[in-house]
Amino acid sequence: MKAALSEASKVEIRRLMAQFPQRQSALLGALFVAQDEAGALYPEIIAEVAEVIDLPVSEVTSVASFYHLYRFSPEGRHLIQVCTNISCLLSGCDRVLRALKQRLDIEMGGTTPDGRFTLKTAECLAACETAPMMMVGPDRHGPLAPENLDEILARYG
Repeated sequence: MKAALSEASKVEIRRLMAQFPQRQSALLGALFVAQDEAGALYPEIIAEVAEVIDLPVSEVTSVASFYHLYRFSPEGRHLIQVCTNISCLLSGCDRVLRALKQRLDIEMGGTTPDGRFTLKTAECLAACETAPMMMVGPDRHGPLAPENLDEILARYG
């Protein structure tokens, strides 16, 4: 765990703040800067972001906990998010989730022992036309079937 933000990250956060009339507008970007450096938004990191932006720690924590793209503990190199919204549910996301848990030998929210993948669900990934679908990092995949998961996972070393 990295307990402190580097000066370079603090400079980047200040640069983001300068782009907005209200410092709070830079908070989402600042949280990504901090998460990218530290690997997760540990309490110490959130406190530093709050200090740089001059916001209460509770406000920074509230914003970070609202969005699913922020994490409070380390994850695998590749985050797999399987959509569970109604279109994906009706199209078989439950079968995809079962196959992924079996293939990766992890439970929901778990990370593979080699640190390669973390498996999570997402309420909506805004791709109903390709249901069921998942994202691996920023990459969208769908429509999915348990049979094509090995081919997709093999792309991520």
